[in-house]
This record gives sequence, structure tokens and C-alpha cells, in this order.
Amino acid sequence: MMNPLLEKRHQALREAETKAEFLFATIEGKGIIRSGVTEKDINKEIYELAFQLFGIKKYWHKRIVRAGRNTLYPYRENPPNLTVSPEDIVFLDFGPIFEDWEADLGRTYVLGNDPVKHKLRDDIEKAWDEGKAYFLSKPDITSSELFFYMCELAKQYGWEYGGPHAGHLIGEFPHEKIQGDDIDNYIHPDNHKPMREPDQQGQPRDWILEVHFIDRKREIGGFVEKLLTVE
Repeated sequence: MMNPLLEKRHQALREAETKAEFLFATIEGKGIIRSGVTEKDINKEIYELAFQLFGIKKYWHKRIVRAGRNTLYPYRENPPNLTVSPEDIVFLDFGPIFEDWEADLGRTYVLGNDPVKHKLRDDIEKAWDEGKAYFLSKPDITSSELFFYMCELAKQYGWEYGGPHAGHLIGEFPHEKIQGDDIDNYIHPDNHKPMREPDQQGQPRDWILEVHFIDRKREIGGFVEKLLTVE
């Protein structure tokens, strides 16, 4: 039987992700991701939509909209603002806070019919599922082990892994102050701690799994992220 406090925590994280998924579905339904506008235009429209739907003004990390060659860049980069083209690939990475609980959702969208871009979008979704299955199959898995597995999946699908890590902790805002040292917060090649090891207060840790595959020659990338440890 699950600890009542843990169940309450997982319910809060599930609800936060469900609301984020509804936000993304509404973004698609309203056709906000379109050509002829800039990344910043789309970002502003999504911010306004999130406020209309949920009253969200606070995000636990910067809001990211990346198109074209900017999809090569990982989170910490701040590339120039691009205008979306009719045959573009675009990804979103938003971390809204719902009632003090963090959500973090990333999705990739393809405008037009370019088969390579469609393959990339589909591959990252399949790789995410494989990454979760691998995590579930290994009770003592470390962050570094899962990171290198995701890098190997990128090669198997014909891509390169694009980021310095493959995910991070998620929880009650701000999770960084709760969880301790920076490197321990990430599914990182240098983080050799078991992912299911409790935090410094003896509490379970919950994770987001990210997939960022890129093709440097074609100057495209795809990104997806969602909750790994909460069903």
C-alpha cells in the first residue's frame, strides 16, 4: 500500500501534468503553432492562453519555443528569435506551476510534409517510451545509466543526442531548494546515484524524462518530455 503522503504528492504531480497536457491540446486546437510568426510571438500567445485557462503567471523555468535550426540548442542556450516557416519543425518546453506543484511538458510539432521531420517527431516519442520501459526494468538504475541508454537510442534511430542531460527532478516548487546539489537534480552522465534513492529528507524523488534528438547537418531537432516516475 502506498504511503498516503506519497500518494498525495503523486496525485498533485499527475494533476499538474494533466493541466499542462490540456494547455498543449488547446494550443494545437487554436492553431497557435503556425508559420509567419516568430518564436517570441508564439511564446507570448501561449503565456496569455495559460493565464486565460488557469490564471498561470508563474513558471519554474524559462518558457521555450524553438523553430528550425534553433531546435538544435539545449535548454540553457538563448539563440536568436526566428520566424517559423511553412515547412518547419517546432518544439515547446513549458514549466507552469499549478497550486505550487511543478509541471514540465515538451512536445514537437511539424508543419508541412517533410518525411525526415515527421520521422524525428515520431522517433522521439518512441524513444521516450523505450526509456521509461528501461527505467522500470532496472530497480537500481542510476541517472548516468539512463542518460547513456538514451544516447544509445538516439544512435539506433539515426540521430545524435542533443542535450547535456536526459531529464531532471520534479516536485513541489521550488524543487531545487528541496533536493540539494545541482548535479543530483539531473539525469546526467556524471550523476551516479540510483534514481530511486530518497532525497536528503528521506523522501522519494520524482523524475521527468527528456528526449532531445538532433541532426546537425539538416539543422533540425526534436524534443519531448513528461513525467517518468508517476503513473
